[in-house]
Amino acid sequence: MRVLRFVTTCAIFVFGVFLLVSSSSSQAETIVDNAIYAELLEKYLQDGVVNYEGLKTEETRLDQYLALLDQTDPDALARNEQFAFYMNAYNAYTLKLIVEHYPVKSIKDIGGLFKSPWKIKFCKVGGETLTLDDIEHNILRPRFQDARVHFAINCAAKDCPPLISVPYQGAMLDQQLDANTRAFLNNPAKTYLDGDTLWVSSIFKWFGEDFNKDPLSFVLTYAEGDFKQRLEDAKDRIKVKYLKYDWSLNGQ
Repeated sequence: MRVLRFVTTCAIFVFGVFLLVSSSSSQAETIVDNAIYAELLEKYLQDGVVNYEGLKTEETRLDQYLALLDQTDPDALARNEQFAFYMNAYNAYTLKLIVEHYPVKSIKDIGGLFKSPWKIKFCKVGGETLTLDDIEHNILRPRFQDARVHFAINCAAKDCPPLISVPYQGAMLDQQLDANTRAFLNNPAKTYLDGDTLWVSSIFKWFGEDFNKDPLSFVLTYAEGDFKQRLEDAKDRIKVKYLKYDWSLNGQ
């Protein structure tokens, strides 16, 4: 009788492990089809500059991709795929917002006097209708807690870290986030040392807690070459200041 109970217990345990592994495997295999988005980025994005006039002629195609995002269950995605999903959603819906109101000189011109563009409830994602702020502040930042997100999502402004020419993908997300962050922080137009003053994007001021209120340490992690060496040599004397943000449209 004891042997039978033992065998039964083992069988239940093995079956439970099988279900858990099967579920994890199924989740890991769920990938969002970003083909339409990839096609649009390839056609209408060059070196971070968006051809909004051209993209507007294919707004229907963009809408098809956005509909796919709405039909996707984010909870069925593995963590990195989910992270990529929400960043792609943020960027694609930002493009949609600009295209809907194009021509426009700045994203800040959209939404009216008492409602910012980031608080417009128009992003249909996973069966919910969200604002851009919802995606950024209620999902991306608290759920994934990765400061590199600030160099991956794009606010359609010239001083925002630029869009990359391909969608984010879970399988290569870490490399993509690292590449974005390094590119922005090693661009002397966006981050530079002037004497003992390190000039950085206002992003570091607005989201200070995401960078442990220590922009210098974060920049040092991703700085390269001579720039990194100069930072290391002067780090005990460096004061951080924030560059004025150019909200002009990142368009042609």
